[in-house]
Amino acid sequence: MNENKSKILLVDDEIDILEFISYNLEKEGYLVYTATNGAEAIKVAEKKEPHLIILDVMMPEMDGIAACEELRKLPALKNTVIAFLTARGEDYSQIAGFEAGADDYITKPIRPKVLVSRVKALLKRSTSATQATTVAVDSNTIAIGNLLIDKERYLIRIDDSEMILPRKEFELLSLLVSKPGKVFTREEIYYSVWGENVVVGDRTIDVHIRKLREKIGNNHIKTLKGIGYKFVE
Repeated sequence: MNENKSKILLVDDEIDILEFISYNLEKEGYLVYTATNGAEAIKVAEKKEPHLIILDVMMPEMDGIAACEELRKLPALKNTVIAFLTARGEDYSQIAGFEAGADDYITKPIRPKVLVSRVKALLKRSTSATQATTVAVDSNTIAIGNLLIDKERYLIRIDDSEMILPRKEFELLSLLVSKPGKVFTREEIYYSVWGENVVVGDRTIDVHIRKLREKIGNNHIKTLKGIGYKFVE
């Protein structure tokens, strides 16, 4: 992706913030679109299909959390990176944001150079997400990068090495691989892998993640401290 052709959608109900951020990003050559509320953001996103959406949390008509949840339902935006824009001291839960489908957050006020640097880093995630596409080989097999997952045999193959994983490790890996780059919160993982009626210890996920890293390498599963985990190619 040509960085200077990247499309960015800014969503904030404060016009001066939109103008400030737009000015600094347009100077870098980005194509910038704006919206002043969540409902408008969804319409613009459907039409423009931006690579990055920077979304304020507190807005009229539809707040950022609700808008993010709706944006994540649009197939055309599956690789779009969404970052929340939050004010220092604002009553905002990062966990709620990640659960809604956000990839990151930016704290305002922010200096122009820092803003541009963060945007460049976020757009690299968009490129990586596009490249790290999970491919269904057949009904029982999926592949991503050098990793192949056989759902019927609980078997994985990395390059020329094969191994059979314990069931919960396999289900955890399959969940993370299902959406490369997405941050799965600990709550999502507990519910998806162990179920809502099963009580497990706080360290259970950590132990399973450690065992997976020992088997597939340390570079594929990333930790977001206090939030959860994501898979990267």
